Amino acid sequence: MKIRPVRALLLAVAVAALAALALWAFRPQPVAVEVREVATGRFEQTIDEQGRTAVRDRYTVSAPVPGLIERIALDAGDTVARGDVIAVLRPAPPALQDMRTQAELRERVGAAEAAALRAKANEARASAAAELARQDYARARRLAEQGFTSRSAEDSARLLLTQQEQASKAAQFESHAAEHDLEMARAALTRGARGAAPGRLEIRAPVAGRVLRVMQRSEAVVAPGSALVELGDPASLEAVIDVLSQDAPRIEAGAKVRMSFSQAIAPATGRVRRVEPSARTKISTLGVEEQRVAVVVDFDAASTPAVVGDGYRIDAQIVVLERDAVTLAPVGALFRDAGGWAVFVASGARAERRAVQVGARNQSMAWIERGLDAGERVVVYPPETLREGVRIAPR
Repeated sequence: MKIRPVRALLLAVAVAALAALALWAFRPQPVAVEVREVATGRFEQTIDEQGRTAVRDRYTVSAPVPGLIERIALDAGDTVARGDVIAVLRPAPPALQDMRTQAELRERVGAAEAAALRAKANEARASAAAELARQDYARARRLAEQGFTSRSAEDSARLLLTQQEQASKAAQFESHAAEHDLEMARAALTRGARGAAPGRLEIRAPVAGRVLRVMQRSEAVVAPGSALVELGDPASLEAVIDVLSQDAPRIEAGAKVRMSFSQAIAPATGRVRRVEPSARTKISTLGVEEQRVAVVVDFDAASTPAVVGDGYRIDAQIVVLERDAVTLAPVGALFRDAGGWAVFVASGARAERRAVQVGARNQSMAWIERGLDAGERVVVYPPETLREGVRIAPR
């Protein structure tokens, strides 16, 4: 039986439709990907570590001679003035009576006199350095106002002036402390002077401040140099941040630091004053030995939180690199390609593999020096099935 031409045509159309449907069903499916837009903005690279607050000028009052210390009535947080009696030392025979002790006390007076002279010399040197920094800052400010130098030079001169002034204050505190060490050494040699009761030595506060810790509260026989009370000014704080030794060379004096304490305390900012020259071994929470270096940070005057005291924990971000108006792409878009870096760019409905030059990276963004322009879209966390020219379906 012959098939009519119309039926043959319908059969051919049906076969063609089935073939087209099969091709459509088995065609390569686009790869579902997540895309992000490349932008222009500020790039920062930071070192994130933990640290603690510390009182800048800390003074430990110790026993100048062996004896029996009376019970100390001070508590942590109490305020003391310079010259206040903070402890009383009574003789504990024969240590305070024999000739050897008297000779030792005379030698201690000589050592205290030398320490006082050295502290005076350091104070004069620090004062001269502060005066020179003050003159340099005034000169830099005049040049900046006249347009002969940059504002950054003025800021550097201001920072140096602040550091030298703080160093001068510290030298003054050290000089005051040395003077009182000398007075205590003389009082120990000639006990009974200044109206004190015979056989009784009053240990006085070398500086005004607050009691940070009482190390020897109960009455006891103490040896020379035994720590009794720790004094300081809790309002004069610095931050000490422990960083890995491999990160320490990237940190420079004057680097910006952002610090956070808790949700109840406002964040603070500061500048790196110094990076300690030596590292120490610490055991991490995982039991791994690490070499850590202490980075000392000065709080900015306007951001020092009033409720923070000595020894508070800090989460710090030390800025080691910053650039403005650079091309930024998500770090998740980068992958290694022939020893360099590459990304997949969403070019229409296809993935385009493109090599890029990366200036630096942080936890979330990468600074792209060459290879991408702002406004382009890149594939984030590209799957292994993604290849050059593959169709993509952005999410």
